[in-house]
Amino acid sequence: MKAHKQKFRRTRRRALSNRNRIRSAGTRPRLSVHRTTKHITAQIIDDETQKTLAYVTTVGKANADKNSGNIEGAKAIGKKIAELAIAAGVKQVAFDRGQFRYHGRVKALADSAREAGLEF
Repeated sequence: MKAHKQKFRRTRRRALSNRNRIRSAGTRPRLSVHRTTKHITAQIIDDETQKTLAYVTTVGKANADKNSGNIEGAKAIGKKIAELAIAAGVKQVAFDRGQFRYHGRVKALADSAREAGLEF
């Protein structure tokens, strides 16, 4: 049980550290990423107005036949979120990876969003 508590504390500390760094960076909207074993979600949030500007997920009927829990799905989500953000007038964002390490699907999403025109 002790190892489980240590893992939870480490995860929580990583998430809070990341979020504090983003808050101190400025007033840009943040690209928040959440992943599970089967799906990945990305949303662009304006913290000043507390509104979600764009939201994309692999959950649902629209993405039932596509790759949802792998790197290909993450790349598709990154491209879609960048297109929606640019359509909403957002060009620069702060990347909020939360408790997740910048590796694998999270990195693929970020790279794809950069290639589609978002600036971090």
